[in-house]
Amino acid sequence: MGPPNVASAVHGTELPPKTTERSDAPLEELTGYRKWLSDNLMLLVTLSGVLLGVVLGLSLRPLHLHGDSIMLISYPGELFMRVLKLMILPLVISSLIAGSASLNAKMNGKIALRTLVYFASTSFFNAALGIALVMLIHPGNPDLHNADDRSTDKKAVNLLDSLLDLGRNVFPDNLFQASIQQAHTVYLPKPSILHNFNESLLNDTAALLTGSVEAQRQQLEDVEEVVLVRDVQYRSGTNTLGIVFFCLVFGTFLGTIGQKGQVVVDFFAAVFEVIMKMVTCVMWLTPVGISSVIAGKILSVDNLSLVMAQLIWFIITVAIGVIIYQLVVMQAIYFVFVRRNPFKFYAGLIQAMLTAFATASTAAALPITFRCMNEKLRVDARITRFVLPIGCNINMDGTALYIAVASIFVAQMSGMALGCGELLTVLLTSTAASMSSASVPSAALVLLLVVLSAIDAPVQDVTLLFAVDWFVDRIRTTNNMLGDCYAAAVVEELSRKELMALDAAGVNYQDLPAGTPNGNGLHEGQTELETTSNKCVMTDSVVVDMSAVMNNVNLQQEHSNNNRRV
Repeated sequence: MGPPNVASAVHGTELPPKTTERSDAPLEELTGYRKWLSDNLMLLVTLSGVLLGVVLGLSLRPLHLHGDSIMLISYPGELFMRVLKLMILPLVISSLIAGSASLNAKMNGKIALRTLVYFASTSFFNAALGIALVMLIHPGNPDLHNADDRSTDKKAVNLLDSLLDLGRNVFPDNLFQASIQQAHTVYLPKPSILHNFNESLLNDTAALLTGSVEAQRQQLEDVEEVVLVRDVQYRSGTNTLGIVFFCLVFGTFLGTIGQKGQVVVDFFAAVFEVIMKMVTCVMWLTPVGISSVIAGKILSVDNLSLVMAQLIWFIITVAIGVIIYQLVVMQAIYFVFVRRNPFKFYAGLIQAMLTAFATASTAAALPITFRCMNEKLRVDARITRFVLPIGCNINMDGTALYIAVASIFVAQMSGMALGCGELLTVLLTSTAASMSSASVPSAALVLLLVVLSAIDAPVQDVTLLFAVDWFVDRIRTTNNMLGDCYAAAVVEELSRKELMALDAAGVNYQDLPAGTPNGNGLHEGQTELETTSNKCVMTDSVVVDMSAVMNNVNLQQEHSNNNRRV
């Protein structure tokens, strides 16, 4: 007895099920709470880790553990974070090259433009939302800080240096150096000025005889503080922006050489699949890793109740802004563009949110975000591989909100009266600084100095925020992560026609089965993008003529329908 006729299956005849399908059928018919547990097991595991960490940290605080004991409690979480960060670089490289190579150059440009416009718009909105909330609630109280909180250090930081450093990191001069170091601007005393004043101090015998040496030294110290010169140096940390730029360009040109580059595309696609399988294994360590991270942070704070009591209104202001953006603005954006239930999409990202909350880094949560977006929410893999790595480095919605709130909060503590010009400066600098923020914990504190310098606010009071930044950082990081996911969903919807045209260029539509419920050869609930997201074979053409392709598809479908009638 030979194998069943494949053509009969194509024309609607039902094929007999395989033996393996019959034996596995009972496992696929889970209903009720068993099905719910099977679908949400990883979410429950992640949530249990968060709750266990909070309970463990609060219960061990009365024991006043030694620093070594706290370090041992935090050690499993440190290893968990290191493993997640270990996967970031191969994940970003493989996802961007495979994703951009599966599209053509024109499509890459359109997706990049839509993504950047979305990121800039949402960051601008979050900064405006933060300004409105902090002016309405007015959490800043001049009595909060004291003289001990102030520092005599004055850091010369401005927006121009941040923007120039952003350009230097986007265009690295050494790709291997970009994997371990970032460029940044520092201010150093001018050597020539110091040398001249040292000579004058030694040669001025009259000053030595009159006893005015201390005045000369004080004048020298003043000159040392004022006369500073820029110096571009490198600090430890992966320059993800430079790697992202190189991978986008490399993948775009890789997609233009057709079959000659297919082996390279397959290689990076295989690397991406291997990394995602590794992530799945690591996620079963979530209860231990996340609980250790959170418990260690709670135990390391010296006076938790006093800090929270002093800055409770600041924390509430940031939390209200995050809640409004997540539960109102994001859902409205998703419904307007995608026309689906936004809260169902939101619920599918809870596991990634909890991971971002625990790790306080969108980059560290990126492997989990990929898993939720591709496997659970079924967003087109070409879009997620393109948008998510860019978003975790550029799109910082929560950071924009936090910088706006924190800068005005510091100004309120110092008794400054901010006018419309200062508020507009905060709005623009918060948006620009957030898009240059690194995807690491507490990176916003460095950018906060930029905004405070722009409005001439005292930068010394930032030290007061260090005590609560470990908690606020986790709140705003969930905004950053969700912003990337919603951007991918919106960009996918806006790019649906182009993606269908790319699918049409690589798929023989005459082989699609007829008579299916939606009339397009798709199963119920399945979109056109899901059927060929991983099967599109690019031609040598750089730009696909979408109108010609779609017309060709329509003619083929009409011809097929006429043949069936005959």
